[in-house]
Amino acid sequence: MNEVKTVTEGDGFSHATVGNIHGFEGKKFVKDATGASSCEISFGTLPSGEAIPFFHSHKENEENYIILSGAGRFQVDDQVFDVAEGSVVRVATGCDRNLRCTSGEPMTYICIQALENSLGAYTMTDAEITERPILL
Repeated sequence: MNEVKTVTEGDGFSHATVGNIHGFEGKKFVKDATGASSCEISFGTLPSGEAIPFFHSHKENEENYIILSGAGRFQVDDQVFDVAEGSVVRVATGCDRNLRCTSGEPMTYICIQALENSLGAYTMTDAEITERPILL
């Protein structure tokens, strides 16, 4: 079973890992390891034929699921559709959701949970180009 580990921390950043994604099993939340204050991120894997064991919805937070490997079926309320590697699914508040792996290989995904309607500025509308020596 993978563990979430904080690797590096500094002023204004933290670096955590769940280890090798290809061997990842289970579900792990990373907010505490990174100190995130704007969203919760989790990594999850469903073995072939398995589903999340419950439906759930959120009162304040939307969720964005990013399928990293495998394929399956996603259900939002009474709508069911196929998902596969590269799929991104946003689910709004108040909607029941569930996910099942239908591929022969496990389905690995990331879920990002954040306050619905809270995104203001983003990408370059929230960025400024800065000057700094490259130390990479």
